[in-house]
Amino acid sequence: MRPSLFRFLLPCVALFALTACRSGEPTPAAAANPSPEAAVQQSIALVRAGDFAGFWQHALPPHDYAMLREDWGRAHAGETPLTDAERARIDGALQQLAAPDAAAALDAQLQPWLADAQARYGDQLPLLVGIGRALAGKAIEEDARLTDTQKRHATALVDALGPWAQQAPWFDPARARQAVGVVVATARELDLQDAQSLRTMDFDQAMRSYAIAFHGLERMLGLYGLPLDEALASARVVPLEYHPPYARVRVEYLLLGKPLAMESTMVQQNGHWYDQDLLESVRQAHRRLSAPAAAGTVAAAP
Repeated sequence: MRPSLFRFLLPCVALFALTACRSGEPTPAAAANPSPEAAVQQSIALVRAGDFAGFWQHALPPHDYAMLREDWGRAHAGETPLTDAERARIDGALQQLAAPDAAAALDAQLQPWLADAQARYGDQLPLLVGIGRALAGKAIEEDARLTDTQKRHATALVDALGPWAQQAPWFDPARARQAVGVVVATARELDLQDAQSLRTMDFDQAMRSYAIAFHGLERMLGLYGLPLDEALASARVVPLEYHPPYARVRVEYLLLGKPLAMESTMVQQNGHWYDQDLLESVRQAHRRLSAPAAAGTVAAAP
């Protein structure tokens, strides 16, 4: 998958990056955005449904949505080709996941590694997580793409997840066996044949793959005590300011019992409300992608 696509999740509603819905929920129908709060609520609903193509269509004006779809193909065309070693490594992993006995074979490899890792690092896990939190905090602080508000929210997310990461049963054999099953099932549903198939997905194919992977991630983290669907279910949008064509809202939610919130500035265009940071990030990515080649390497699509 293209991780850069999900860069929108932190600038818009970082909660999206940490949540997914139960796969049985229906995709909400597209609707107009009569208010800033309704626009954000609809975005949350679309992400919960795993409808990422619908999210983009809802979250961007028509011209920008069409531009995003076009930029997707242009960005792929400018990617550095895989080396033979990279291609062989990806192809081997995909073949292993597609094998009839994939879950049993992977579990047999994983269990001894888990036992060794627990013996080596079990007592050090709190320290290692603490180091990870410090590194994450430094990366957030130094990320020039984030506003001060976004940095505060990202830092709060890291702080909320730290205690969970220190206590999660990462070395539990039974959970690991279940996790392997989720990984194999997700890989089979993605049905990727080889490394080249990762590079040739069009926008719609990629969005469907994102949905499958997103739901798989939700199931995986649920095994280790992070109920992401509960976090999203708790989300509510609170109006803060309303001065058309601008407004400001706050998304409040509970993550592992801890109240978190982030604010978004909304802008109104042709009767619809859009997240200003998200809209500008898509337009900036388009400008970078459209810049002459002499100015630098081709930038990846958002």
